[in-house]
Amino acid sequence: MEQDRIFIGGAGEGYTTAEEMLLKYANRHGLIAGATGTGKTVTLQILAESFSKAGVPVFMADVKGDLSGMAAAGSPTHKLHEKLVSRAETIGFTDFGYEAFPVTFWDLFGEKGHPVRTTISEMGPLLLSRLLELSEAQEGVLNIAFRMADEQSMLLLDLKDLQSLLVWLGENASKVGLRYGNISKASIGAIQRRLLVLENQGAAQFFGEPALKLEDMIATTPSGQGRVNILAADRLMSAPRLYATFLLWLLSELFENLPEVGDLDKPKFVFFFDEAHLLFDDAPKALVNKVEQVVRLIRSKGVGVFFVTQQPDDVPSDILGQLGNRVQHALRAYTPRDQKALRAAAETFRPNPRFDTEDAIRDVGVGEAVVSLLQRKGVPSMVERTLIRPPSSRLGPLDMSERKAIMESSPLGAIYDKPVDRVSAFEMLAARAKAAEEQAEEDVQEAPEAPREFSSARRYSAGNSYNAKKRVKRRSDSAGEAFAKSFSRSFGNKMGNSIARGILGSFFKSR
Repeated sequence: MEQDRIFIGGAGEGYTTAEEMLLKYANRHGLIAGATGTGKTVTLQILAESFSKAGVPVFMADVKGDLSGMAAAGSPTHKLHEKLVSRAETIGFTDFGYEAFPVTFWDLFGEKGHPVRTTISEMGPLLLSRLLELSEAQEGVLNIAFRMADEQSMLLLDLKDLQSLLVWLGENASKVGLRYGNISKASIGAIQRRLLVLENQGAAQFFGEPALKLEDMIATTPSGQGRVNILAADRLMSAPRLYATFLLWLLSELFENLPEVGDLDKPKFVFFFDEAHLLFDDAPKALVNKVEQVVRLIRSKGVGVFFVTQQPDDVPSDILGQLGNRVQHALRAYTPRDQKALRAAAETFRPNPRFDTEDAIRDVGVGEAVVSLLQRKGVPSMVERTLIRPPSSRLGPLDMSERKAIMESSPLGAIYDKPVDRVSAFEMLAARAKAAEEQAEEDVQEAPEAPREFSSARRYSAGNSYNAKKRVKRRSDSAGEAFAKSFSRSFGNKMGNSIARGILGSFFKSR
């Protein structure tokens, strides 16, 4: 096959025409869609293989564990061997053979791969606010927290750093608020609750050090093959908020840290968003806008983004319009919604006069798809029914012993496997609180002893003159004096009331 393109499969009648993706347009992004069991995973696998052989590093999330087989070569003893060889002959894939690929395993939980971590500081208040769906007031409090951390030289590395800083802000809200604005305890409580949701989904292991360095993912082997980075995502699927947090963070990191390169002969990195609906389901508009912005602009960084999902409408239309390379496996149309989605998917392709696109999408078999790829000058090709080429690596997952052996042989294990807990905001605030408590205890111990209450009071004893005096009553007023005092008080009250009523009455009349 030619070096400037990757072979997808055989197209046209008899599948004798090669369907190829030009590497220079791979950074124009793409979509792989289709119902469960129609072959999306194999298409993802052969694209990753092809990019790796072309020297392009790849990242992908392994939702079912099947993609781990890329680390091992396929086998002639596999039950599908004869079918794979037959398909290769049918589509003219003459250099088909079995081989393994350079795979690095990652896992946010550190169980099936090297741990993936980032720090709270690297995430930043803006992205964190979008992910937590904070209101404007709550986002303002979060920005104040990050500013205070900078001014106090406190590192924000993990969740407990941010949580403890928010507690400190609540305790010192009146002082800090004089400079930065009102800090309500309700806003702090709302942020803490949303952080708790992330923590319950496993974010405590995601935030920390050592933080992932992008150059360890965007790497090639000494022979020039691109590394295939596979994220174990089977457990992660039960934590959709954490999954979306990680994917958006990684995409944002690529966008912010990679230099502008313009149009290259091939991408620097290709990123596959599997189960893309998890990123967009119930996502706030601000978050969708952020993803759209990154997808639209990251092309100039030499990064290609491919969304993998069941229905094309799982991806917002503004983002869907940015995806130039499309591989559409079969869609089942049994309900009115499915039929509408099928028509919408067919309308996104450049029509082919030889067949009806809508019928083709419904009728293609397993391992077959309708495909449209960007050709010369970035123009999409006419849609073609395509038989996807067979993979060279193993179909199916590795067992745990094979995965463990690959992890142990990776040089990245010495860098990322052991967590590091530096002195940061949590430790600094705890030390301040302890010092203040100790100082308060010292102040109490050094203070002069106060005189004991009643120390000089006279005590009761028989015949004590003090007690005798205490029992003596005040002299009573005479009857005339009592009457005079009563009359004076009564007259004063009546006069005061009359004056008050006169003044207030005049005031309301004048109004």
